Amino acid sequence: MQNDIVKFTLRTESELLQKFRFVAEYNARSANRELEVVMKKHIADFKKAHGKIELK
Repeated sequence: MQNDIVKFTLRTESELLQKFRFVAEYNARSANRELEVVMKKHIADFKKAHGKIELK
């Protein structure tokens, strides 16, 4: 397991989470893995539109 794995809490509506879990299951992923995929795509789209993201 990687040392840079972090946890965070997400507050959202129950119905939204239920639908998200449905989509994750449809894609044969856990909700956590589905969220990672969505985040990576969102970041890639951002970088394509705005350029490299510099972290400090």
